[in-house]
Amino acid sequence: KLLEVTVNSAVTVFHLWTFTTSLMFSFPQTALKKTPLFDFHRGQGGKMVEFAGWSMPVQYKDSHIASHMHTREHCSIFDVSHMLQTNIHGKDGVKFMESLVVADIAELKDNQGTLTLFTNEKGGIIDDLIVTKTDQGYLYVVSNAGCADKDSVHMKARLAEFKYAGSDVDLEFLDCALIAVQGPTMSQVLQAGLKEDLSKLTFMTSALATVFGVPDCRLTRCGYTGEDGVEISVPESRVVELTEKLLTNSEVKLAGLGARDSLRLEAGLCLYGNDIDETTTPVEATLVWTIGKRRRQAKDFPGADIIIPQIKAKTARKRVGLVSTGPPVRQHTPILSPDGKVIGEVTSGCPSPCLKKNIAMGYVDAAFAKNGTAIQVEVRKKAVPATVSKMPFVPTKYYTG
Repeated sequence: KLLEVTVNSAVTVFHLWTFTTSLMFSFPQTALKKTPLFDFHRGQGGKMVEFAGWSMPVQYKDSHIASHMHTREHCSIFDVSHMLQTNIHGKDGVKFMESLVVADIAELKDNQGTLTLFTNEKGGIIDDLIVTKTDQGYLYVVSNAGCADKDSVHMKARLAEFKYAGSDVDLEFLDCALIAVQGPTMSQVLQAGLKEDLSKLTFMTSALATVFGVPDCRLTRCGYTGEDGVEISVPESRVVELTEKLLTNSEVKLAGLGARDSLRLEAGLCLYGNDIDETTTPVEATLVWTIGKRRRQAKDFPGADIIIPQIKAKTARKRVGLVSTGPPVRQHTPILSPDGKVIGEVTSGCPSPCLKKNIAMGYVDAAFAKNGTAIQVEVRKKAVPATVSKMPFVPTKYYTG
């Protein structure tokens, strides 16, 4: 037991150090923005760190490992209010959005959403985002906090072009808070505060609802953990109240950025700025599935002239999962061939609390990208055996009905 505690503590320290130091150098050290839950986090013992220019909780009183496992086995609340929420109004809203992303937005049913990508003319990924076609006549968009400024500039620039051409489209940047409620018991926890039948809200669908007496909430069944979950967009003035009501259920605990990062890595999900950026294409990142069939045929999205040929001809490198034992693997770790040649680099890595071994993702030369390929990673100037692994590392449990 003592050894297990020592190892778990070392894993926690490694992961939090890796996670926080990678963030500290990603953004200028200026006055940090605060979510509507900032004071609540501090009151609950949240350890605050900088993330994407915001002061966010990396963990609470529980260890990172305990918080991670609680999410896998019960239910956790994550504050994701730092993310950019946008409504796109007007009859030309779908056409506007499709001029920026790779997805087939037009084919979405009412209240259905999809993960998609902003791409540039060189085929690079500007950001990943979720777009939902609501039955209220507008598109609801959630994109990354770290890209909020460039995303808003990007959308405003295209909006100006559409307005100049006489199109009917407008942007509304929302001031709402956003919380993610994630874990296998989420449904029973949330159903107690809903009149609607939550079993009818399947993965990547959305609905307006009153939640535990808080009106004007938008529930979207999605998340960043691989577990069943929802993200709830809630009026800023009521988010503390809603969070407190959820926490009255003993199944529910608060979780921070540390657990969120290891959970998403186990689920094989990309972190923008680490695993994808403007130098990676959807094909290299193994995100071809985000490109709508109609869009591929029409070749009418930014960067299509570069991306479409890559689908057929393949690429020189590919994003893969890695599993190793021994010392933990972190971002920028060199990936080596069996004979010691550098063939790529790790973009995210941590010890997996569920699997009790090191997991990572990164880019390797295409010749080494097949699952099961034996390779090496260079940790502390020593070559450590590793294996290319299928992702997700831990099976996802999205609710599909």
